[in-house]
Order: sequence, then structure tokens, then C-alpha cells
Amino acid sequence: MSLTNPKEEFERLQEAANFLKKKFKEAPRLGLVLGSGLSDALGKLISEKRITFEDVPHSPKPTVQGHAGEYVYGQLEDKWVLIQRGRVHYYEGYEMHEVAFPIRVMQLIGVETVIITNAAGGINENFSVGAFVLIRDHINFIPSNPLRGKNIDQLGPRFPNLLDAYSSKLRTLAKKSAKRAEIELKEGVYVALPGPMYETPAEIQAYKRLGADLVGMSTVPEVIAARHGGLNVLGISVVTNMAAGIDPGTQLTHEEVLETMKRREKEFARLIHAILHDL
Repeated sequence: MSLTNPKEEFERLQEAANFLKKKFKEAPRLGLVLGSGLSDALGKLISEKRITFEDVPHSPKPTVQGHAGEYVYGQLEDKWVLIQRGRVHYYEGYEMHEVAFPIRVMQLIGVETVIITNAAGGINENFSVGAFVLIRDHINFIPSNPLRGKNIDQLGPRFPNLLDAYSSKLRTLAKKSAKRAEIELKEGVYVALPGPMYETPAEIQAYKRLGADLVGMSTVPEVIAARHGGLNVLGISVVTNMAAGIDPGTQLTHEEVLETMKRREKEFARLIHAILHDL
């Protein structure tokens, strides 16, 4: 279903944003979306406040293990940030404007830059399980997007440009930050699929021919909404498994995804801290 009443949706977004603003000492300019298994990666913030999605008016709630469903506000690297711990997905039955709801709320709160993270399957054979990969660009196979339907003019233009969807300036900064912290950071193209089933080996080979290095079931709807609203985006994937058929001995399970994330938590936190330090 597409968005049919932009006025009502904007009012819902404003109500959610105003609810959160009242909790904040200072408006955050930086947002962070933590993907599968990363909800606990950054630990406790300075002057931390936690607000569950359930408490925020009109907010969708995650149903998938590894997605906490919580906003965390506080300071990291002397910057006020709003962290979205967990996300909702298209495959959970949510409409696309619901998937994008938290990003829209961040925009109305005053967030200007958002770091969006995810767990991804590795298509590029030069990647290994546990690798951190900057998203350079994406290929979208999710059969809808958050801009379908009537445009919410207060949020952005009818026809937004995705030429530099993943900010080249932020990617350059992230590479320098990772190098300073002695963390290997690769770069690639992310293909987004509707899920929830994992891909077949034949599908993965097709995506590989199209130029994809990573595969996942999230992120792109959020990036579209963020760019529509004028937010700067940095995308980071954690390779939690090699995609179907790339490593013939691999059995793809959500448990494997969460286990890999757990192993890489501390190093991921170091990477995020290094990037935030330089922003």
C-alpha cells in the first residue's frame, strides 16, 4: 500500500518527533542506525536516555531477534547522538513509509547526518566473514519504496537525486578514520532484496554480474528516505556470512548472523568511535 494521506502521516511524524524532543537536553545532529545483532555494540552513552519504540507515538515495532526496538540518546565522542537500536523490515509486513518512519523522525528532530549499518552477505570473494564494508552505492530489488504515493512536501522533493546517496565526503572521512584506528575497511555495492528467505546460488551469481558485492534485506528504504529529506548518509555493512553458493560449505542461518556480529562487536565499536571522533 502506498501513502495516500501525506498530511496525516506528517502529523504522526511530528507527534513522534515532538515526543522525543522533550526528552533531549540538546538536539542531536547525528543519527545512527544499528542493524542485526549490533544493538548492544556501543555500550552506554554519556548522559544516556533510552526510549522504547513502543513508547513513541505511531512508531513501528521490530519483530526480529537481534533488533531491540529502542532509541538511545546521549553523547559519543563529545557529540549528541540519537541511536536507533534495531529496525523494522519490509518482510515483517510493514509498509515502506513505516520502515522509513524512524529516519523521518530523526529528520524532524534535526539530525543532519546518519550512519546506517547492517548485517550483509558477502558476494565479493575478496571479502571475508567479519569484514567491515563501506557502502559505495546500491542496487534496489525491494518492490516498493518509501516515496511511493503522494509526496510529503514538508520532508523533501517529489523527485530526489540519488547520485551521491552514500556521501563520498563521508566515505573519504571514514576511510581515514579507519586507517588511523588500524581497522581494515573495504568498499562495495549493496543489493537490497525483500526477504525474508535467503537467496539461491543462481540469484547470487546474477547479482554478482550486476556489480553487487553485498546482499541484504534492509538499509536502502532508509537511505532513500534520508536522502529525500536532505540528510547526509554513511552506510556500513558487516559481512556476517558469505552469500549462497560463494562458499559451498556454508549453511545460512540468522543465528550465524548474530554470532558473527557478537564476535565483531568490539571492533565495530572502535570503528564507529573513530569515525565520530573525526566528524
